[in-house]
Amino acid sequence: MGAVTVSGLKINYRVAGSGEPLILLHGGFGFDSRSWGPQFDALGDEFHLVAWDAPGSGGSDDPPESFSMDDFADTLAGFVNALGLPRPHVLGLSFGGALATALYGRHPSLPRSLILAGAYAGWAGSLPADEVQRRVQMISEDITQPPEDWLPKYLPGMLTGSAPREMAEQTLALMSRIHPRASLTMLRAMADADLRGILPDIDIATLVLHGDLDARSPLAVGKELHRRIPASQLVVLPGVGHLSNIEAADAFNAAVRTFLRSLD
Repeated sequence: MGAVTVSGLKINYRVAGSGEPLILLHGGFGFDSRSWGPQFDALGDEFHLVAWDAPGSGGSDDPPESFSMDDFADTLAGFVNALGLPRPHVLGLSFGGALATALYGRHPSLPRSLILAGAYAGWAGSLPADEVQRRVQMISEDITQPPEDWLPKYLPGMLTGSAPREMAEQTLALMSRIHPRASLTMLRAMADADLRGILPDIDIATLVLHGDLDARSPLAVGKELHRRIPASQLVVLPGVGHLSNIEAADAFNAAVRTFLRSLD
């Protein structure tokens, strides 16, 4: 574990491996750098992995309630610069995928490539307005209750029903470290974000990686990202849900490795 201060916020992070730098950006609902365990186990032989705890997650400080997706992106850019990472590859899942896109929009010279897993162009950019409103209303109500009373109901959206029980229990344990109010700030930033205008301008290598049974970000969302991003690649993982990096770690890691190797 390490920590740096960016714009007054302490940001915790984990590192492993050696090689070209690969930034790992987790999703919301209490996830943090620990959710990349399967990638730390497998990809450190070839890449220098850096997984942050986003503001309001894990061991990092909570951001102001007004924090927008642009603010998260600027903080991420400051984090990369603080670590002195030269043009890293950027892999983001769910919220992290939207954040990777926002990072490119704000700082296009920073990432060397993008991997967007179970991603969105922001909720406003990928989901119907009534679905966005439904999600925000439900989360806003749930967040006032003890996490153990409401987090379990979100688990079926993260993994498919065929995921092993032990995997489901471990995933719920990851989610249980949630910062409730800060998590709401993160998800409101996601709800307000419409990143569709950035997609046609992305001119770096991009992999769209999606589980075909993703209940949170349906496959149609991934296909639309692929359609809008010039020269992007689409890899669909069969029988896999939203947390493809956990539920199908071997296939996920193989797709990431194949894509990054192709850039050489």
